[in-house]
Amino acid sequence: MIRFEDVSVTYDGAAGPTVQGVDFEVPEGELVLLVGPSGVGKSTVLGAVSGLVPHFTGGTLRGRVTVAGRDTRTHKPRELADVVGTVGQDPLSHFVTDTVEDELAYGMESLGLAPAVMRRRVEETLDLLSLADLRDRPISTLSGGQQQRVAIGSVLTPHPKVLVLDEPTSALDPAAAEEVLAILQRLVHDLGTTVLMAEHRLERVIQYADQVALLPAPGAAPVLGTPSEIMSVSPVYPPVVDLGRLAGWSPLPLTVRDARRRAGSLRERLATLTPDGTATATAPPPGVETPVPIPGVESSPPAPGDESSPPTPGDESSPPAPGEESPLPAPGGESPPPAPPRRLGFLRRRTPDVTPPPAHTAVIQSLAVRHGRVEALRRIDLTAAPGETIALMGRNGAGKSTLLAALVGLVEPTAGSVRVGGAVPHRTAPRELVRRVGLVPQEPRDLLYADTVAAECAAADADAGAGPGTCRALVSELLPGIDDDTHPRDLSEGQRLALALAVVLTARPPLLLLDEPTRGLDYAAKARLVTVLRGLAAEGHSIVLATHDVELAADLAHRVVVLADGEVVADGLTAEVVVASPSFAPQVTKVLAPQPWLTVAQVREALS
Repeated sequence: MIRFEDVSVTYDGAAGPTVQGVDFEVPEGELVLLVGPSGVGKSTVLGAVSGLVPHFTGGTLRGRVTVAGRDTRTHKPRELADVVGTVGQDPLSHFVTDTVEDELAYGMESLGLAPAVMRRRVEETLDLLSLADLRDRPISTLSGGQQQRVAIGSVLTPHPKVLVLDEPTSALDPAAAEEVLAILQRLVHDLGTTVLMAEHRLERVIQYADQVALLPAPGAAPVLGTPSEIMSVSPVYPPVVDLGRLAGWSPLPLTVRDARRRAGSLRERLATLTPDGTATATAPPPGVETPVPIPGVESSPPAPGDESSPPTPGDESSPPAPGEESPLPAPGGESPPPAPPRRLGFLRRRTPDVTPPPAHTAVIQSLAVRHGRVEALRRIDLTAAPGETIALMGRNGAGKSTLLAALVGLVEPTAGSVRVGGAVPHRTAPRELVRRVGLVPQEPRDLLYADTVAAECAAADADAGAGPGTCRALVSELLPGIDDDTHPRDLSEGQRLALALAVVLTARPPLLLLDEPTRGLDYAAKARLVTVLRGLAAEGHSIVLATHDVELAADLAHRVVVLADGEVVADGLTAEVVVASPSFAPQVTKVLAPQPWLTVAQVREALS
């Protein structure tokens, strides 16, 4: 159905080909997963199938790409529209109409389908993707995950023979992602639809793939094989595969179910290493070293709270539990040596002779927010302490992004109050607010307006009153190998996110907000992000991130706050909340349950 014949693509002004030596075939009725690190050219390969490369992007395509017998060199995207449906990394760039129902119908209108057929297919798609309640909503009022489902639905309604999907689950909550992937599998198995998909969150999709095409490095030829074959050599792999490599399992497991069947002996080895041998301990297992912070930054702070001797809520003077001599560990770390009073100020509980902790960086009381007829938030009470990392989780449309917007002053509360560093965000001047709180939005391009990376960094230094080179140093930490004269538009989605994060961090705000910060990031880039955020928390910054990435929450967050329909339904230590949840538990927790392990790093360090 899709045939690549020695394809290479070179963009204007580039020193060499972005991809080359691409030569493989995607048979009809198969789902092929395209994997590889950020920036290796996955989106370019996908664009060559739909004709967007080179007809829209420019550059030179050598070789030949055929789809259902049509050569993409001689057929422009509009001439392939009846065969190929495409969803890119940015759903907003695909929308043409204003409402959900109109957008689902637009592609069929363009193809001239009969009104009766259009009506039936719209209704089917609304039900398939759980969009029926949103049919009349303006697309601009939807959450990022809801917009992504609409974008997927808009390419399903014309019933194309080929689907090209670039990170289709990146903004979806775990349950919605499973629904979408189940639908894709049904289309492949029952209707013979051919799917070529790129995705970084391999823990979600690897088990659905018939074949995997690995792009190991920029300009390197792809390697094609079965999921097990490719995962044994791939530089990117999900936690369940990482655990299988650590345990020496062969063949490597691709699903939690496969791993659980083989994990009996591993659970026995780990049983003696968990605190008290129980699954109720809130601290990570002993023997795990504190993650290495960024240069010049102290190690990660201890996690707030202590289940072994829980203090009364709000009681700052509760004494330590008997025998306790040091603060609790951060997620993934062992108990550090006794810290000076300045560091203990990060904790909610402290020994009586320590000076009081600093004020909360953010305090939300009885917050309610309405968007027209939609009550986005109601009765929200939340505080963020210095050095604390909080993960906001919940299904798409639960109110996570609205809560972040309230903290940064983008929306005005309908009721209740929000204070950040003692200031009311929506009444504070932007130049003053930027030194109190910074937000990295879901769409990083909203923060990027200059023509080069160097110009973005220079503007960020000037806006923050920071020394020259401050922002560029952060970019090098998060995004190594990017030239100063690169245009932000030419960066991948993950690279743009890293640049936007560096721009916000230049002002060193005490409160840092991130909305889906791992969208578009591969595992290595995510690890670099975690290292930087841990270092910021160690310095006393509060971090609040809205995420559907359960692996990120398990690795980084001290607390998890779960929202549903605009209300807080769970708020507690990460281990307490995620271990008890079938939706938000990370892969390692599911494999090794009932033991409370969260990450492969914890297991690796304990076994060593």
